[in-house]
Amino acid sequence: MLKVDRFRVRTSSIALAVVMAGGLGLAAPALAQDASATQAEEDEGGAIVVTARRREERLVDVPIAVTSFSGEQLANSGAMDITEIAQAAPNVTLEASRGTNSTLSAFIRGIGQQDPVSGFEQGVGIYLDDVYLNRPQAAVLDIYDVERIEVLRGPQGTLYGRNTIGGAVKYVTKPLPEDFSIKARATYGTYDQADGVLTMSGPIADIVRIGGSLARLSRGGFGDNLTTGLENYNKDIWAGRATLEIGGYDEPMLIRISGDYTRDKSNPRGGHRLIPGLVSGAPVLDDVFDTRGGLNDPKQDIEAYGLAMNITAELSDTLTLRSISAWRKDTSETPIDFDALPVVDLDVPGIYRNEQTSQEFQLLYDDGPLSGLVGFYYLSAKADTLFDSRIFTTFDGLTAFTEADVDTETYAVFGDFTYDVTAQISLSVGGRYTWDERKADILRQNYLGGGSPVFGGAGVPYLAPSTDFEGSAKFKKFTPRASISFKPTPDHNIYASYSQGFKGGGFDPRGVGANAPDLDGNGSLSDTEIASFLSFEPEKVDSYEIGYKGNLMGGALYVAAAAFYSDYTNVQIPGSVACTVGGLPSFCGVVSNAGKATIKGLELETNARLGRDLMTPGDRLSFSGSLGYIEAEYDEYITNIGGVPTDVADYREVQNTPKWTASGTLGYETPLGAGSLRASTTVSYRSKVYQFEIPNPYIDQSGYALWDASLVYNADGGWSIGVHGKNLLDKEYKTSGYTFIAVNPVTGVPALGPNGLPVSTLGPDGTLTAFYGNPRQVFVTASVEF
Repeated sequence: MLKVDRFRVRTSSIALAVVMAGGLGLAAPALAQDASATQAEEDEGGAIVVTARRREERLVDVPIAVTSFSGEQLANSGAMDITEIAQAAPNVTLEASRGTNSTLSAFIRGIGQQDPVSGFEQGVGIYLDDVYLNRPQAAVLDIYDVERIEVLRGPQGTLYGRNTIGGAVKYVTKPLPEDFSIKARATYGTYDQADGVLTMSGPIADIVRIGGSLARLSRGGFGDNLTTGLENYNKDIWAGRATLEIGGYDEPMLIRISGDYTRDKSNPRGGHRLIPGLVSGAPVLDDVFDTRGGLNDPKQDIEAYGLAMNITAELSDTLTLRSISAWRKDTSETPIDFDALPVVDLDVPGIYRNEQTSQEFQLLYDDGPLSGLVGFYYLSAKADTLFDSRIFTTFDGLTAFTEADVDTETYAVFGDFTYDVTAQISLSVGGRYTWDERKADILRQNYLGGGSPVFGGAGVPYLAPSTDFEGSAKFKKFTPRASISFKPTPDHNIYASYSQGFKGGGFDPRGVGANAPDLDGNGSLSDTEIASFLSFEPEKVDSYEIGYKGNLMGGALYVAAAAFYSDYTNVQIPGSVACTVGGLPSFCGVVSNAGKATIKGLELETNARLGRDLMTPGDRLSFSGSLGYIEAEYDEYITNIGGVPTDVADYREVQNTPKWTASGTLGYETPLGAGSLRASTTVSYRSKVYQFEIPNPYIDQSGYALWDASLVYNADGGWSIGVHGKNLLDKEYKTSGYTFIAVNPVTGVPALGPNGLPVSTLGPDGTLTAFYGNPRQVFVTASVEF
C-alpha cells in the first residue's frame, strides 16, 4: 500500500479504487470501505484511508465534510482545470473571475470572495502541495501530474496552514516513484485544442530521486474579438514542475524540494454586451463568445512561479515533525474592457503583482487513545494592484489611476487533539490563535488628456491625489473547534461538530479618501477619518454540523450526509460604483461590513456498486452522486441611502451560492482484450445563481444542467486512449459579469430610460456585460507510460 500525507489515499490498486471512488467520471467523493472486507471487496476498491486529521483513518471515521478526487479519476473524466470539480462537490462554486482566464473566484457554503484586487482576503483557501496561495491570481490550476484534489467544507485552521472562513481546496501533485518512469499524454479536440504533457523521473542515488513535468496547453478561441481580430476565450499556456526527493518510502525522513512555473499568454477574455450601446446604438452580437472591446494594452501576460521544501521526520514511534517552507511570486498584466466596445467608455488596463513567503511547522503525536498535533504558521505577503479607469467618452482623456500596495503579515499557533473515550465514542478539540497585520499604501490620481504614464498614457495630473494614504491595522482572534463522534459499529459514524472561522479586515484599495465624511466638521479630513472610511473590520462565522458516514451492504454502498448551520456576522461587502471625484465622474470602491447572514443546508454524497458480472465476467456497474441544498439569507444588510443607514436585507441575495447543486455519474467497466474499457456519463445541475448581492435580471443565471460523457480504454501495457465530451448539449450559461447601471437603492430594481433600456451610471454607452461557461467540447486523449 502507498502511504501519503494529508488526505492521502491508500489503496491496494489505484486503478480499481478509482472505479469505486467515482464510478468512472468526475462526480465522485472518495469511497470509504471496511478494512475487514473480503478479498473480493479488496480487489474491488481497497481499504481507502485518509489523514484528514494528520493520522491514518478510514474516511468513514473522519468527522469532516470532505470530497476527494484522485488523479486517475480526474484523467478518466477528462477534467481540464480545477474549476471542474465544482460540478461534483456539493455547495461549491469555482470559476474564472470575469475578464480573466486564470484568476479564481471560489465560494463554499455561501462564503467566498469575488473581488481579486489587493486588500481583500479570500474566503476559500487554495493550497498547492500544502502551500497556501495568498492571492487568487494564477489560481485556476490546470490539471496535470496531479495525485488528487480535495475540497474541505466549513472553516479550517486548527490542523494546518492559513485560517480560512469558508473552506479549502487542495491540489496535490504526485510523489516521485522509486524506479525510473516516463509518461507522455497528448490531447486533441474541438476549437483546435492541443495539449501535451511529458513527465520523467528516476533515482540518482539509493535514496535520492529527481523528476519533472513539462506541459503545453493550448486551444483556439470560442469566439472572436471583432475589433482587435484576436481569438476570444483561447488558451496559450506553458507550464512545468520539477521535484527532488531525498529519503521517504522506508526511510524515517523525507525531504521534498519542488518548483513550478506557469506562463499564460492567452488573449484577454472579452465580455458579451447584453444591451445595445445606449449612445452609439451598437447592436448586441449574436454569438455570446464574440466581443468588440478595443483595449489590448498591456497585452495579457500571466507569469507565476514558486519554490517549496516539505520535510517530514519521524522522531519516534509516536512523534513526527513536519516543516513546510515556501516562496511564490506572480505577475498578471491584463486589459479589461468593461464596456466591450471599441470606444473607451470604461476601459481598465491593470497589473497585479504578488509575492509571498511562508513557513509552517507541525508536531504530530499518535499513541493509543490520544492523537493530534500542534503547529505554527507564518506568512508574509505583498499584493500590489495598479490600474487605470478610463472613461474618455465622458470627458476627453479622463482617467482615474490607482496604485494599491497592501501587505499582510500573519502568525498563528494551532492545535487539534482527539481522545477515544471508548471504542465507540471519540472527542476532538482544537483551537487557533491568529495575529494579522495589514499595511496599505494607496494612491489615486485623476488624469486628463489620456491614460496615466504608468500605462503609457499621455495624461497629465488633475488636482491633488484624491487618495494618498498610508496606514496599518492589526487583528487577532482565537477560533475554536470541537467534535464528538459516535460509532455504533465500525462501519457507521454519527458526529456533531462546531467550528469558528475568522477573516481579517483591511483597506479598500479603490476607496476615495477625498469622499470620506468630515466627522469633525472642520472642513479638513484627518488621517483617522480617511483610515476609517477606507477600512473594514474582520468577519466571523460560527458553524455547526451534524453528519453521518456509513458503509452499508457489505461495503457495496457508501453514504455521507451532513446538515450544517452557520451564523455569519460582520460580512465584508466589497463593490464598485459610479461616483464623483473632484467634480468629475469616476469609478470608486465601496466596501463595508454591512451584513449578517444565516446559512444552513444539507449535503449528501454516495457511491454504490450496482453490480458486477452483469453481461461479461469481470464487468462492473457503479453510481456516484452528490446533492447540496443551501438556504443563505441576509438577516441584516445596512447601506447608506441619502445619509440614512437603511436595512435592505429583504432585497439582497448571497452571491455565487445556488440553492441546489447536484451531480450523478453512472459508470460501466468491462474487460476488453489486454485491458479494460470504461464508459461513464455525468449530469450536473446548479439552480439560480446571483452574481452580486443586488439581484440583476440581466447577468444572474437561472438553473441549468450540464451533460458530460467519457469512453476510456486502459491497456495493461501502460497505455490508454479516451474520448471525452463536455457540455454535450451545448448549454449557454453565464458565470459572471460587469454592471454599471442605475438601480433603486432599496430594491435594486434596474431603472429604465425612455427607450426601455437600463440607465448607465458610468460611461454614456453603458456597461452591462457577461462571461460564459465553456461551450460543447469533444477531445481525444492518449497516454503512454514506461
